[in-house]
Amino acid sequence: MTQVDPPPAPPAAAQVFGAREDLAKAYVAMLADTGISHGLLGPREVPRLWDRHVLNCAVVQELLPANSLCADIGSGAGLPGLALAIARPGVTMHLVEPLQRRARWLEIAVAELGLDGVTVHCRRADALHGSLTVEVVTARAVAELGTLAQWCLPLLPAGGRVLAIKGSKADAELAQARPVLRRLGCEVGSVRECGATTIDVPTRVVELIAGMAPSPGKRRSGPGSARAVERQARAMERKARSSAGNDRSGPAERQ
Repeated sequence: MTQVDPPPAPPAAAQVFGAREDLAKAYVAMLADTGISHGLLGPREVPRLWDRHVLNCAVVQELLPANSLCADIGSGAGLPGLALAIARPGVTMHLVEPLQRRARWLEIAVAELGLDGVTVHCRRADALHGSLTVEVVTARAVAELGTLAQWCLPLLPAGGRVLAIKGSKADAELAQARPVLRRLGCEVGSVRECGATTIDVPTRVVELIAGMAPSPGKRRSGPGSARAVERQARAMERKARSSAGNDRSGPAERQ
């Protein structure tokens, strides 16, 4: 495969990454090279690696508390996890990627970029329930919100946040998922915009706030039972996958 030169950094890169812009450039160069050859991104994505992918993800740093503990679910090419770790060196980031080929690429990227505080887990998110607790979970183009919440909420304490990068259909997807989210103990959800002053098209993020998990002693039968919630989430996931590619801001669905 012929090596493709990475696109030049736009002016917004300096605004978003500051003194670590060169590190962001090195990451983009890796994406344009082995990221393509390893199938993490398609060759057609190279010209828009900055605007559609790296900057689109990195501006979510606006929603991260200082020195926060985070997990990026279905990390793939490190979007948004690696972009955020570069933009915010004080953040401790866990990259969760179940596919071994992608996880290995992430390990190499972390080592070559010299990123401290970044750990790669070659596991599914639900395999980490009970063993990993973080303040913030990020995700991009992984699954619809109901299914994503099932994977992410058990990684959070009450008050922890899920930041799911979505496109123009963020409001509609949040409205559709609200019944499932409430049954999972998530009572608060909103759509936020990041990067309004730095990038041409702001990144739309669905923010979910974790509540107290439903008590095991209060299990119900009927439409609100755990099995019903799981069935509904699976049905919503199948629906999302059937329409995948219509309006997503990232690569193919993962996890």
